[in-house]
Amino acid sequence: MTTPTTRGAMNWPLTLEFIRRELRLRWLGTFSGAAWALLQPLMQLAIYSYVFLYIFRARLPQEEFGELGFVPFLAVGLWPWTAFSEACLRAVSAIPDNAGLLGKVALPRPLLVLAPVVSGFLLHAVGFFAVIAILVLGGWLPWSWSILAVPFLLALLAVFALGLSWLLAALNVFVRDLSHLLGQLMLMLFFLTPVLYPRSLVPDALGPVADANPLALYIGLFRQVILGIGGYDWQHWLLAMVIALATAAAGWWVFQRLSPYFEDFL
Repeated sequence: MTTPTTRGAMNWPLTLEFIRRELRLRWLGTFSGAAWALLQPLMQLAIYSYVFLYIFRARLPQEEFGELGFVPFLAVGLWPWTAFSEACLRAVSAIPDNAGLLGKVALPRPLLVLAPVVSGFLLHAVGFFAVIAILVLGGWLPWSWSILAVPFLLALLAVFALGLSWLLAALNVFVRDLSHLLGQLMLMLFFLTPVLYPRSLVPDALGPVADANPLALYIGLFRQVILGIGGYDWQHWLLAMVIALATAAAGWWVFQRLSPYFEDFL
């Protein structure tokens, strides 16, 4: 029987314990440890850089990006995307993975989804800041005080991912194929998001579709504060905050509405 404790406000000490457990079991307890959060995107960055630079001979439009290299451009877009994608893919199966706790332990069920999202973003943030430091120290990227806005942007992206994860995790209880389908959807979304290419290369006919993608906005803001490119103003920042908070509120509402029926389908 569902109690107010399992559906009500978050228990923050218990939430922190679940986040520590997630870090310990899924990351720190693996062979490569937390280094995987840095190694995985680095390997992806190396592969994409080799393919696009030496096979496709991709170059950024000089009239738009000046002397900016392709590798810093790609790195700044790839890390936030990796954090977002991995958080959603891990969190979507959080309820079935913890089915043994439901109905037996009084805990706020949303934290079962929150833990993998927060732990994933924490570890990828470490890798992201390490890469930014390497780019600055290596001379590929000039230091700018606007880089200090990166933690705030990561927090906004994490809130957006959390809301989407609450929604997907709740639906996955009733539509089990969703967790398998999500991997393919994420791959499609990756190529629809300007991670490997600038927004200016999107054909005009597809421009409205590209602009409707919230991830394009977040990636663009990351590149603005780190690389100094992009024509975003305070309205875009406000929109990014509204999208994150609205998605989190909608995901929370759907999760709480469907939560009482989880045991019947597990």
